[in-house]
This record gives sequence, C-alpha cells and structure tokens, in this order.
Amino acid sequence: MSDEMIKENVTEELFFPSDFSENEGQKVPAEISELSKKGYQLLKDNMINEAKEAFNKILEIDGNNNYALVGLGDSERKQNHFREAENFYQKCLDYHPTNNYALFGLADCYKALNQYHKAIAIWEQYLIHDDRNITVLTRVADAYRKIREFKKSKDLYLSVLDMEENNAYALIGLGHLHYDFKEYRDALYYWTKMLDKNENFVDIRVLTSIGNCHRKLKTFEKGVTYFERALQKEPNNFYALFGLADCYRGMNQQFRSIEYWNKILEMDPDNKVILTRAGDAYRNTGDYRTAAEYYNKAMDIEFDVYAALGLALICKGEGRYEEAAERLQGLIKGDPRNFRFYIDLSDCYVKMNQKGKALETLKNVSRYGVRSPAIADMINRLERQA
Repeated sequence: MSDEMIKENVTEELFFPSDFSENEGQKVPAEISELSKKGYQLLKDNMINEAKEAFNKILEIDGNNNYALVGLGDSERKQNHFREAENFYQKCLDYHPTNNYALFGLADCYKALNQYHKAIAIWEQYLIHDDRNITVLTRVADAYRKIREFKKSKDLYLSVLDMEENNAYALIGLGHLHYDFKEYRDALYYWTKMLDKNENFVDIRVLTSIGNCHRKLKTFEKGVTYFERALQKEPNNFYALFGLADCYRGMNQQFRSIEYWNKILEMDPDNKVILTRAGDAYRNTGDYRTAAEYYNKAMDIEFDVYAALGLALICKGEGRYEEAAERLQGLIKGDPRNFRFYIDLSDCYVKMNQKGKALETLKNVSRYGVRSPAIADMINRLERQA
C-alpha cells in the first residue's frame, strides 16, 4: 500500500506561469519571454535537459530571473532531485519573496522529503490570502494526514467538499484518512462515493483500496468484485492479485487462492511472503507435498517463522507428532509470546496422549504475560477431560 492515490504532480496545471510578458510588474525583454515560453513547453513535454538549457540561457542574461529559477526548480523536482530543486526555489524566494510558483514548488519538495510541517507552513501562508484554493487545501489536508493530525486533515477535506461536493481528491483523501485510522466503513463510504460520482476518474488504486476495506471487514465476496475490476484494467497488478487470493482464502476457497498466489509468483518467484501464503493454501487442501516445497523455497531465501510453522503443521497433519512438537518447541524459543505455538504444541501432546504435558505447556504461557481466550478455552476443556 502504499497504496497513494492523491494527485502528486499538478504543478504544471496549477502553477504554470501563464503570462511571460510581465515580471512582477516589470516588462520582460522579448528574448527572456521567448526562452521562458520555450523552457516551460519543453518541461511540459518532459524534455527536461532541453528545458534546463533554455532556463540557464535566461540566467546568463538575468542571473536572478524568477521564471528561470522556478523553471530549474521544477526541472529538478520532475527528476526527483528534491534537494537541488529546493535550492533553486529558495534562491528565487531570496530575490522574489512573494513568488507563489517558488513557494508551491518548495512546499512540494518538503512534502516529497517527508518534511510535512515545513510544507504545511508554506501552504497555510498562502491560504491566508486565498482560502478557497481547492488544490492547496487538499495538499494541506494530505500533509496533515501524513503526520496523523486526523481532525485538521478531515476538516480541510470537508471544506473542499463544501466548495465542490464531489471533488475526487478530497473523497480519496478522506478514504485514506479513515483507512489509516482503521475506520474501514467510513473509508469505504468515501471511496465508493468517489467511484459513483466521478465516473471518468476511475483509478485502479481506488478499486484495490475498496477491495482492501472489504478484506478488513471480512466481506470477502464484495472485495472480490473490486479486485476483479482492477485486474480488468491491469491484469498483473500485484495488489489486485494479492487481494483476490486473500479474499478466496478468507472464503475458504483455497483452490482459487492458489491460482492467484501462483500468478504473483510467476512475476516474483522469490517473494518469501507469497511462497508461504501459497504453502498455507496447499496445506489447507491437504497437498502436504507441494506445501512443503513452497515452505522450503521460502526458507531457502531466509528464515520465515510462518514457513517454519507451516512445516511443523505438515508434520502434525501427517501424524508425525514428535517431530512437530520439536519444531514447535524451537519456534517457542525464538518467540515465547506467540500463543499460537503453544496451542499447536499442546495439541501435539494431546494426540500423543500426554494431557498433563499439554496442560503444562498451556499454563506456561502466563509466565510471559500472554492472555489468550483460545488458550483459556483449551485449558478448561482439557481440565474437564482429566
């Protein structure tokens, strides 16, 4: 995830200088005006090196020209050279303190560098003079979301919706905000509304995000619908394939989940997490041999506790309880607070008619401050049988 859907690069449409004939109230020489137009057009066409040449020619004529300095900042930012871009914007502001293009560019650099407080300070300075600029409002809301200021972020997104009822970026941002705070039903509300109200703005990440809400809410069948729609747009999308596999796992349709785990592995055969998930699916269908192959592939890459647990559970499933117990004891040594290991180990002892050892194993968990209803239930059941 990340799953980031807010429009990141709107500088050219929002901040692109529209009038090269004036320079902060002063007439611009024709040569500089033409070079500026040429540079920004090259920048829009993604011909960045050529754009830099045009802007540098302006600086040869006027060493502190605001269009050239902003243009060079934009050029560096387009290449993700945020520190270099910051220097150009800052130099522009040293000579032209009120230049909004430099301010916005600098704020975007701070955002890209995860310096959200600095970005917010710049955008809020602008909002003092223009508090109805929707793009700036959504940027500030995004930044507050990143620093987990829930109320400030939500208030700003809602103020955008007051001005433009179905603004896609505000709806998307609200979805992210609620998802980040595990409020999945509210996230689902805003993302679904975005789809319903903005038919021409269907982003695959909106579809997978809605699917993920349904995964979290365990409404797996509904999640399948959105992940399938995402795959129609992008057949090899990792998040859609993962979401479908996980939904089918949640619906206990292991054969279907295997299909999608393997599709991911065709693209990324050394993905340890997916190898383990696929191993789990094969194990749950009773295909222990194939499951072991997947778990061992994962373990060959790097030790994985879930793959190791899967191998122990295969031993248990095949009736090799002593070997399973040894493996589980090793896992407990590595992670003594994981209650799942104690339950499976205790069950192995039960299968070997060692109920006393099973009870002792479960009661040992309390030494680590672990509280689990599943363990308490198993202790009660074994004590009743004693």
